[in-house]
Amino acid sequence: MLIELRMPALSPTMEEGTLAKWLVKQGDEVKSGDLLAEIETDKATMEFEAVDEGTISAILVPPGTEGVKVGTVIALISAEGDDVNAKPAPKAEAPKAEAPKAEAPKAEPAPPPPVQTPAPQAHVTEASGDRIIASPLARRLAATLGIDLSKVKGTGPNGRIVKADIEEAPQAATASAPASAAVAPALQAPAAQAAAKPVWFDDSIPHEIEKLSNIRKTIARRLTEAKQTIPHIYLTVDIRLDALLKLRAELNAGLESRGIKLSVNDLLIKALAVALEQTPKCNVTFLGNEMVSYKRADISVAVSTPSGLITPIIRDAANLSVSRISNEMKELAARAKEGKLQPHEYQGGTASLSNMGMYGIKQFEAVINPPQGMILAIGAGEKRPFVVDDALAIATVMSATGSFDHRAIDGSDGAQLMQVFKDLVEKPMGMLA
Repeated sequence: MLIELRMPALSPTMEEGTLAKWLVKQGDEVKSGDLLAEIETDKATMEFEAVDEGTISAILVPPGTEGVKVGTVIALISAEGDDVNAKPAPKAEAPKAEAPKAEAPKAEPAPPPPVQTPAPQAHVTEASGDRIIASPLARRLAATLGIDLSKVKGTGPNGRIVKADIEEAPQAATASAPASAAVAPALQAPAAQAAAKPVWFDDSIPHEIEKLSNIRKTIARRLTEAKQTIPHIYLTVDIRLDALLKLRAELNAGLESRGIKLSVNDLLIKALAVALEQTPKCNVTFLGNEMVSYKRADISVAVSTPSGLITPIIRDAANLSVSRISNEMKELAARAKEGKLQPHEYQGGTASLSNMGMYGIKQFEAVINPPQGMILAIGAGEKRPFVVDDALAIATVMSATGSFDHRAIDGSDGAQLMQVFKDLVEKPMGMLA
């Protein structure tokens, strides 16, 4: 029996994807757990694993095809042991198909019997006046691939067409065309639209045009949605980093033997998580007529990848050690840049943190990552004149800006979160206790 391999939904929000690459070819044996293809979703490029065992009979959607809807048949697998050549062909089916042939001359005066007798067998059809004998499996495979049985030479008993004949038929080489044709109308329209340049476009300027990936399209859609539907309120504080930098140096000295090196960002993730637990009115999601208040802080951390921005999650960060946060963040960031994150590793989160300090950015306002209620934007730490104990001094200072969903979080509640975060960073031993 043929098994239809369908485009999977690799995330709860996935409606379509790009079949980036096949990792198998027609004729390959596969078993459960084998990698079949790389599929680009709206969030990442993910590997698609086999669930069933068998042989790849046909690949129906070519690599690089965009906009393949979830549920579309992308390949066919022959179940293990489904060998028409060895099993069904020699049995009683073939002799039954022969019987009408031998009796055909006697049946000429009475046409109804010869026509009605073979029909129930589903092995004989009329094509240009000649009977075509084919196994049910070969018939289904030919219909799926769009192959004309009258042009296939059967190698089974009495010229019966079997599965192997369909797979070796000249049409099989272009079997993907009929299947991809079903997908093509949905795919060609966007391509045609992309080709139509706006009137202001100046072709005389040297340029290149690059097609948007699914990830980039999703980023554009979600950011547009966030800015159009979420009323942002921005609150900025300046924070002294000297105590945090000193603590980090001491912790790294103690962790050196374990091969762990903490970053400033690791400590800031911890500080934001603790601050959210201390100000629960900011650890929320607005749902129109309802409000979700979270009992723990799962921090989504912005990571830049070749495909675009993605936010892997450090779950329950307030109750993790800083060394654990550091290890998890390094692993998640590495796999994010390779496009290997699983959906549960980047979907969810109760608040986000975006740090652009490493690029020398002094201060910025980040866009909220819906459905979350806030995001914290971290600027670069720099030496500045600063008042310390009523005296002017030089201190390492950074600016942090919280973006809050004003439908869910009042300005005073957002201000309280920013003050708690500032205190935790300036007196970092408090978040480790």
